[in-house]
Amino acid sequence: MLPADLLDRLLPDTAPTQQWEEANPPRDLPAGAEVTRFAPSPTGFLHIGGVYTAMVAKELAERSGGSYFVRIEDTDQARAIEGSDEHFARAFPHFGIDPTEGPDAPWGPYRQSERSEIYRSFVRALLESGHAYPDFVTKDELAAITERQQAAKVDLGYWGEWAVWRDAEPERVTAALDEGLPFTIRFRAPDAPGRIAFDDAIRGRIEADDNRNDVVLLKSSAEPLPLPTYHLAHAVDDHLMRVTLVLRGDEWISSVPLHLQLFDALGFEPVRYAHVAPLMKGEGKSRRKLSKRKDPEASVDFWMAEGYPVGAVRHYLRGLANSRLADLPFEEAAAEPLRLEEFGASGPLVDIPKLDDISADYVAQMPATDIRDRLLAWADEHDPELAGLLRATGDDLLAIIDVDRVDTDRVRKDIVKWSVFRERYGFFFPELFALVDDPADERFLGVPPEVVAAFTTDFVAGYDPDTASPGWFDQVRGLAERHGFALDRKAYKADPDAFHGTMREASNIVRVTLTGSGQSPSLDQIAGVLGADEVRRRVGAPAG
Repeated sequence: MLPADLLDRLLPDTAPTQQWEEANPPRDLPAGAEVTRFAPSPTGFLHIGGVYTAMVAKELAERSGGSYFVRIEDTDQARAIEGSDEHFARAFPHFGIDPTEGPDAPWGPYRQSERSEIYRSFVRALLESGHAYPDFVTKDELAAITERQQAAKVDLGYWGEWAVWRDAEPERVTAALDEGLPFTIRFRAPDAPGRIAFDDAIRGRIEADDNRNDVVLLKSSAEPLPLPTYHLAHAVDDHLMRVTLVLRGDEWISSVPLHLQLFDALGFEPVRYAHVAPLMKGEGKSRRKLSKRKDPEASVDFWMAEGYPVGAVRHYLRGLANSRLADLPFEEAAAEPLRLEEFGASGPLVDIPKLDDISADYVAQMPATDIRDRLLAWADEHDPELAGLLRATGDDLLAIIDVDRVDTDRVRKDIVKWSVFRERYGFFFPELFALVDDPADERFLGVPPEVVAAFTTDFVAGYDPDTASPGWFDQVRGLAERHGFALDRKAYKADPDAFHGTMREASNIVRVTLTGSGQSPSLDQIAGVLGADEVRRRVGAPAG
């Protein structure tokens, strides 16, 4: 162990750890309450896997009467991406993973770069107890050590005899400081590590080799503000913030032996870990991790820009976490708790077509007022032109949304996400609708152009906008008969050359002129929303 005067040179003006213990009191929570956290790094966009893990962490805390917070782990400032904070500020509330614990709670601050003084105190405590030491090794020296280890065919790393500053005498440390050499602070791993076993809240009992590496705890003193590595920072923060359960990706399983060593060296009660398998992407007959580089759906920006309703996304992700929830009705599934023991050890597959089906069902059950409000909120950010048209429509927007949704046994499922509204409902807005004015348009299913022109001319001339649904279609039926369409399918099959088509083709003429498509909701309801003048303008377009 180093003398106090040397410790003062390494870490001057360091507060005692007891100061931070008193400033971060134990939480007054009911028995069994979980304290969880979401700890993203601002080194790139938020991955949907992060939302998945954070959603689970928040739910477990809330259902148990505990607390959930967000901690920004920004100690790797060289890799920080500009705009990350703004991205987080939009994404967290959007997906409902914003913290329930406010920034003024006594366990903050919640950004690691603002906690450097705290970390220095605990690093000094590790130096004082002999669990850490200063290391002045250079990058070139580290590279040389690696080469010698490769030649000797031993484990790579900074350990044992290869850790050249591990047992340096105080005089050697003093000389290095006098010379102004930059240093890091390393953890002193146990001398003879063996095997370790620990209980994972998802995977059960895990056995592994214990850690033997003297990892860096505090980065180079040459940096303006030396910050800790993740290993030290998370141990100190999870202890002081009184975290009881850490949900994180399974890539961290191999670090658990080191982390448990750190908790022990610091005198902390270890937290409970739950390592979540990553979300996967199907690729032919195989699967791989959902990739930030390869897959647009890996970014939460994709989900927000596409306009998937958050409730549908949450239902889908909860079903990936616990498969028993996947096929339950939405309200029933939401009332059921998530159970860590039901998480799979292998990653669940993100299936966008499956999500689309769930989302369509979800929207189909929403009241028109909710659809309107969420659609407007999405359009304000992602499609301002559409947002302006929707607002200008006023109360008619609810009528547009409710076409074929009320007084019918059918359930329309044509809104999968808000971004499809323009494509599938744009025909309701004259500003977005391109008239179908060519009687030879292929959408008329081969009906002769002169028949299309004559049919639409007669429709406009005799159009009665006030008839109820049966009467509205009687107009089309009467025109179909006069213009050579078969009213009976049997008659058409018996002599197809005698007709221009069936009622299907006749109705399709009106459908295409009103909506631009051969598929649409009920024509009478569409006509009622459009109004008589607009109906006449559109249907009359092919007649010239």
